[in-house]
Formats: sequence, C-alpha cells, structure tokens
Amino acid sequence: MKLKVDKKLCQGHNRCVVLAGDLFDADDDGYAFIVRQPETEEEIQLARRIVRACPERAVILSED
Repeated sequence: MKLKVDKKLCQGHNRCVVLAGDLFDADDDGYAFIVRQPETEEEIQLARRIVRACPERAVILSED
C-alpha cells in the first residue's frame, strides 16, 4: 500500500497529522506530507481511516 497527499487538493486541515502523526506531518505552510508509508496491518487500517477523514479527499491510498 502506498499513501500520497494530493497537494492540489490539500487545504491544511491536518486531520491526517492529528490522527496519524507517525505517517504524516505538516510543512511550514500547514500542508500535509507523508513521513513514511504504512507497514503493518494496523497502520494500513489507520491509513484507510485517514482517507475517509480527509474533507478534501486529498489523501490517497493505492495498492502500489
């Protein structure tokens, strides 16, 4: 599984950072970026939760 943040869609709400600070962080402008990819089944489930929680649908989880 591979996480990605679509920078064109991200509005800096940072729900992903709050819910999964091990996987996400925010840059100096407040926009999310990926710190590391999910590795465990628990992290993958958390990543799926983040995808659903993003108001702009800027977080993408693919099968890559």
